Amino acid sequence: MTLSPQFVLDKKGKKVAVQLSVKEYEYLIEELEMKEDIELYTKVKADKNESYMPLEKYLKRRKK
Repeated sequence: MTLSPQFVLDKKGKKVAVQLSVKEYEYLIEELEMKEDIELYTKVKADKNESYMPLEKYLKRRKK
């Protein structure tokens, strides 16, 4: 997606805020959440003290 930010300037011409469309804003939030998920997954996967198993195996175990 190509972003088209609009900048709000103060009296001196300094950028003080950014305006995005709702669609652009939602896209950015989604991307950030995905990045956080990937970082958490990587952290958990690297932690040797964490145990994990495939979802199917977990669900079968849980039913018992």
